[in-house]
Amino acid sequence: MRACAVALLALSLLPNVAAAQETRQPPAVSVTGEGVVAATPDRAVVTSGVVTRAPTAGAALAANATAMTKVFAALKAANIEDRDVATSALGLQPQYDYADGRAPKLVAYEVRNAVTVRVRELDRLGALLDQLVQAGSNQLESLVFDVSDADKRLDEARKAAIADARRKAELYAEAAGAKLGEVLSIEESGGGHEAPIRPQAMRAKAMDAAPPTPVAAGEQELRVEVQVRWSIAR
Repeated sequence: MRACAVALLALSLLPNVAAAQETRQPPAVSVTGEGVVAATPDRAVVTSGVVTRAPTAGAALAANATAMTKVFAALKAANIEDRDVATSALGLQPQYDYADGRAPKLVAYEVRNAVTVRVRELDRLGALLDQLVQAGSNQLESLVFDVSDADKRLDEARKAAIADARRKAELYAEAAGAKLGEVLSIEESGGGHEAPIRPQAMRAKAMDAAPPTPVAAGEQELRVEVQVRWSIAR
C-alpha cells in the first residue's frame, strides 16, 4: 500500500517537472538598436484655403466659391497636376456674439474651404505660396516636407539598426564570457521622420515674408528602432 502511494506521488510530480522543463528559457540577450539616416526633402505638401464670412449662409458660400475658383485657377496656371490637388476641408458654421453676457446673437456665417497640394519641385514652392495668397487664399494651414524615397531610406536605417543591435549584443556577450548565437526574434519598435512645420509657423512665414516667400526644407532624420534577441552560449 505504501509502495503504491509513493508511486502515485512520483507520477503526480512528473507533469510539474515536465512543465518546468518546457518553460525554462535558454540563455539569451535582448538589446535595442537604432538606425538613423539623414535625408534632404525633395517634396512638400501644402494645405491652403479660404475663409469667408457673410450675413447669410448663401452669401458666405457664394463668396467662398468665387475665391476658391481663383485659387484653383492659380494652381492650374502654376502647372500643378490634378492628381496633386485635393479638397481637404469644407465647412459652414454660424457665428454668434456672446458680448456682455447676453444671449447668443447670430451675427454671420463662416465658410472654410481648404485644399491640399503636393509640390514635387521644391524650388517652385515659395513662388506658389505667393500665387495662392495673391489669388485669394487667406489661410495657409500647414507645410509638410517629404522625402520621395523614404521607404528606401528607412530600409537603410533598418540595416543600421540591426548592425547597432548586433554590436551591443556582441559587447554584452563578450563581457559575460559567452558567445553570441542565433537570432531568436526581431521586433521593430519605432520608425519615422521628423514632425512637420506647425501651422502657426507656416502662417507667419507666408504672411510676413516679402515675395517670393523664402522656404527652407532643411534636413530630416529617418529613424528606426529594433528589439533583437539572440541566444548565447558559453
